[in-house]
Amino acid sequence: MTTARPTLAAQHRDVTGKAVARLRREGRLPAVVFGHGVPSSNIVLDGHEFELLRRRIGPNALVDLSIDGRKPKPVLIHGVDVHPVTRRPLHVNFFLVRMSEELTVEVPIVPVGESRAVNELGGTLVHDVDSVKVRALPDHLPQVFEVSIEPLVDFDTVLHARDLPVPPGVTLLADPDEPIMHVLAPRIEEVVTPTEGVAAGAPSAEGAPAEAPASEGAASGAG
Repeated sequence: MTTARPTLAAQHRDVTGKAVARLRREGRLPAVVFGHGVPSSNIVLDGHEFELLRRRIGPNALVDLSIDGRKPKPVLIHGVDVHPVTRRPLHVNFFLVRMSEELTVEVPIVPVGESRAVNELGGTLVHDVDSVKVRALPDHLPQVFEVSIEPLVDFDTVLHARDLPVPPGVTLLADPDEPIMHVLAPRIEEVVTPTEGVAAGAPSAEGAPAEAPASEGAASGAG
């Protein structure tokens, strides 16, 4: 049973270069479609439709792209150029896939659940890596790896790439022993006794604030 893929409609585009600014003002988004052994093609699509689609699919989701009303073909969103201020898409690259050809992609890692080392011991969850590479057929590409952090009960436990829930048909390309998450112990501040090191006749602790700035700086560094 096949799963219905999201669809996008596009039109062939003759306008290139600086002239595409007019298309963007009209709410249209310039794009390019390319693939192995396939000449690249300039296209344009509805900018609002693309933004709505982008919000509801994962980074490795297949999209059926129809150009000029022709039969849709599966593509991956290969890259999106965005405006530095508004963050709106300015240009999109679509990669035309072959359903029988495996692809190598990055899959984000997302922690789920709760960790005793974080909640009870006051540690900080550290992401050693944010994503890992996998290889799979286009319709088997994972969108995200959700990994439980419940095994992180202390500061010595480490989650590795081998702990990721890799589904059948997907090959993990990362080293299985590569650390992906651990919990960092809270920093312990050194307590300075005010009277330590005060020579006879020297100012009292009330008049010697020299230690306080160092302690505050360390505290801010810990944060």
